[in-house]
Amino acid sequence: MKQFLLIAALFLASCAPQATPAPTSLPSTANEAQEALIRFFELLNAKQYAEADLLYGGEYEQLQVFNSSADPTDHAALWSWSCENAGLQCLKVRAATFDGLQGDTYTFQVKFSNADGSLFVLGPCCGADETEMPPVSQFEYHVASNNDGKFKVMDLPPYVP
Repeated sequence: MKQFLLIAALFLASCAPQATPAPTSLPSTANEAQEALIRFFELLNAKQYAEADLLYGGEYEQLQVFNSSADPTDHAALWSWSCENAGLQCLKVRAATFDGLQGDTYTFQVKFSNADGSLFVLGPCCGADETEMPPVSQFEYHVASNNDGKFKVMDLPPYVP
């Protein structure tokens, strides 16, 4: 009889509803990386270059090429010139989809919105046609965690010559 009760208790326990964790779209660290990516572009788009620079961890060499007369340590000035005059498209993020993690670096596929809300599409460049250089509306971005656990965007905005 005791054996029957034990089996019955185990059976009933296995039939009880199980608590399931609420689904999340991304693990918390990937979500934080995504938020840093979106915030970086929001700040660039709002011309808050010094604040945006705090979320950037990539190289400044190309920004210096765009404005060789600027002080290379004045990152806000480099961003300002590059976004407003040199062809970097400092647009708001329309969608940022987590694509993977390698080490401390998160990869996202990003789409941007033009000022009018339409999808940003990078068309052919420099004499090429759409067959030679198909239009692109999705861009790969990397966000890395630094030693302090802060997330930094590693790539520049899209460039239109």
